[in-house]
Formats: sequence, structure tokens, C-alpha cells
Amino acid sequence: MTMADTISSDLNSPDGPFWHRIQTAPIDCGAAQQWLSADIVGAAGATVLFTGQVRSEQGQVSALSLEHYPGMSEKVLAGLIREVAQRWPLLRALAWHRVGDMGAGDAIVVVGVAAAHRQAAFEACSCLMDRVKTEVPLWKKVSGPDGSDWVDARDADLAAARRWHDSGEADER
Repeated sequence: MTMADTISSDLNSPDGPFWHRIQTAPIDCGAAQQWLSADIVGAAGATVLFTGQVRSEQGQVSALSLEHYPGMSEKVLAGLIREVAQRWPLLRALAWHRVGDMGAGDAIVVVGVAAAHRQAAFEACSCLMDRVKTEVPLWKKVSGPDGSDWVDARDADLAAARRWHDSGEADER
């Protein structure tokens, strides 16, 4: 990845145990996993990495375009990582989000955490993804055979994020 491919060039490297960025280049999930595990050998009992991808919706989506609010998107992303790290004992956490034009199968977002124990890692990663999806100022336009439309957040996504605010814990399933 070159600096031209990264919108947030000052965030092209980690800030201590946290790493956030907004980028136009394809997301390298292998690099994310490698960074989560580096230099913490023996301390982390679990790493959880989630990758969100563009779905084709059975041929109804041929392309996805994401726009963001430069400066604010990065600020919110960094704040979310720090809030999640205050709630769970994390060794590392990252959230990388892609913007621009993408096709079916492309990675849109990767969030990941490393923690001493798996339960903390799973909960923290789930919380971080739910909140990234609903709180980072991003706008999504989908294109398909019937044209293009801007898409609002789904009620299910808003409810998923709300559960981390309402109870302080994930709902029991």
C-alpha cells in the first residue's frame, strides 16, 4: 500500500496497541492478523479478526460506494477503539475501513482484537464492529440492475449497537 492509497496517511501506522485507518486501497486482512499477533507472544490467549465484505445480494448489488467525513471518521474510529479497550482488557485492537468504490466480495472493514482470554476477545470484537457500523460517519450507495440508491442503517444494526450501550454487556443468547 502506498501513501496515496491511504486517506489517513498519518494513521498508516499503529498508535501503540491501537491502529485505526480509513483507506481507499484493498484491505490486507493478513497484515491485520499479523499485526494483532506481533510482539505479544505468550500474553494473548485469543485474537479475533472480523472482515466485513460486499455482498452481491443474489445479483442485486454489483457495486458499493462508501463516502466518509474526512477527519471526523478517523476521530470516531479512534475513539471507539479506545472505549472498547477501556471496557475489556485488550492487548491490541484495530479497525480499518475502506472507502471508495468496491465490488462483490471486496473487504469493506476489518476489526480485530487480541486479549488474554477468548470471551473478552469475542465480546470486544463484536462490540467494536457493531459500533463501527453505526457510529462512524460513512455513507453507503449500492448499485445494481435497478440503479443506485443511498442506504440507511438497518434497524437490526442499530439494535445490535444499542445493546452495548443499554446494558453494558452483550445480550445473553
